[in-house]
Amino acid sequence: MIVFFGFLLSRTSIIKKYVLKSKLSLDDILIFSMVFGGIGIIGTYTGISINDAIANSRSVGVIVAGLFGGPWVGTLAGLIAGIHRMIIPDGRFTAIACGLSTILGGIIAGNAKNFINQKHHRWLWGGLLTFFIEAVQMGIILLIARPFEDALHLVRIIFLPMGFINAVGTAAFILLISQIFEENERAAAMKAQLALNIASQTLPILRNGLNKNSAGKVAQIILEATGVSAVSLTSKTHILAHVGIGADHHQADQLIHTKMTRDAIQSADVSIANTKDEIECSNPKCRLRSAVVVPLFMHDELIGTLKLYQSRTNGISSSEMELAKGLGLLFSTQLELSQLTYQKELLAKTELKALQAQIHPHFLFNALNTIIAFCRTDPLKARDLLMNLSFFLRSSFKNTDEFIPFEQELQHIESYLSIEEARFSNRLEVVYDVDEGIRCMVPPLILQPLVENALKHGLMSKNEGGTLIIRAKRWENAVRIEIKDNGVGMSPVMVSKLLEPSDQASGSSGGIGVRNVQARLLSIYHSSLSIESSPSNGTTVSFTLPLKGGQSA
Repeated sequence: MIVFFGFLLSRTSIIKKYVLKSKLSLDDILIFSMVFGGIGIIGTYTGISINDAIANSRSVGVIVAGLFGGPWVGTLAGLIAGIHRMIIPDGRFTAIACGLSTILGGIIAGNAKNFINQKHHRWLWGGLLTFFIEAVQMGIILLIARPFEDALHLVRIIFLPMGFINAVGTAAFILLISQIFEENERAAAMKAQLALNIASQTLPILRNGLNKNSAGKVAQIILEATGVSAVSLTSKTHILAHVGIGADHHQADQLIHTKMTRDAIQSADVSIANTKDEIECSNPKCRLRSAVVVPLFMHDELIGTLKLYQSRTNGISSSEMELAKGLGLLFSTQLELSQLTYQKELLAKTELKALQAQIHPHFLFNALNTIIAFCRTDPLKARDLLMNLSFFLRSSFKNTDEFIPFEQELQHIESYLSIEEARFSNRLEVVYDVDEGIRCMVPPLILQPLVENALKHGLMSKNEGGTLIIRAKRWENAVRIEIKDNGVGMSPVMVSKLLEPSDQASGSSGGIGVRNVQARLLSIYHSSLSIESSPSNGTTVSFTLPLKGGQSA
């Protein structure tokens, strides 16, 4: 019974929330309480009658409820199973004592949740807690059940067997749930790492855009890495590449053969086919039996599709579907990067355009390597970093407006720094001191060069790293923005050079970025950067933007 309920409940969202340490909703608490209270009732009915009492496993359901759901769930499950024990006609000798001890057991387990979660072997501590609660139950029986001699005789008979069996039951339940989710996390981590490995290999290929040549190379990499039956990449109308089964008739430069692909392009959504009929290939001899089609986008415009095929019916697993979606997201980002490179060659080389289009290859490769490393040690952290990287790249590409909301610029910086914090681990601490409700419009990428300069040339020049503070405070009718670090600092001569006009200065890319910010502030607001720094004492860069006027929200 323990194995059955453990497997069944491992498929529910509430158990996932427990394992992932997410907060339970009110509906979760109520449902969880009723389910485990019901398990406790089943434990009562499956018990053995001894001397007008019942030796049972009721406490397992209630204790597990508390350990998984916390105080509220443990208490409610205990009330359900405990009150039921009090009112049933069987085992009247210990009905009140056992009912009260069941409620108390749920309360104890719920309040012990955080303590147990901090332990390495949660299943072992859960079993020990169960044995302790069973001992408490025996004490309550001795206090309440009368005559005392009969109660003592009963306790001597049932304490050790019930305590041991229920402790093992609780431990087995927790161990089963934990192992199921650990296996799922390992599988998800492997898929995430596979997607990132593919992305690392395809990054230099897709720099030249999506065409017949690049699509063929990318499709071959995916086919070899995933083991699917076939891989295809298309434009909105034609096949760009197809490798694997079906390559004899799914050929490059031909019109798209399958109706499911045309439907996916029409709907701009993921499409899945589990049978040959659902694929609807125009060739009746096609051996492909199932597929997933993922649209590819560039700046929110659909430009083509990625397709993974299997040669068996219902051959696309959920993990392969998620892999296809992940690859579609990564390829879309890479293609936006390729278009950025192309646009840089065509557009005038103004400093602002260059700054808006600037994506450092070293940062991108370092970010991917950092995420790949976390895939092995912390898959959830890897997922968060991947989302931050995607947001950072997309916001970098889309910063073509003259002004954007300050909160959007701050989110861009937070995404960038979250990746750098993960990369440099204990060497970097980021502190945000930002007033709530700041509503003003700012030039795009006005903070990025300053933050990047503070990080690279200020903090990372120290072996021990340091602290970076991002501060934004209301000041009269303006907002005062400050980037402060406790890094190596600069001499007055270096500070002067940083503020020189671009045509009079030469230096590092960091200096160019700071001078660009200075030039834009002078041009738009007729104000200047303020830089306070001295060797070994860090650097503070600040400036003021209007809250009211032409560029306010």
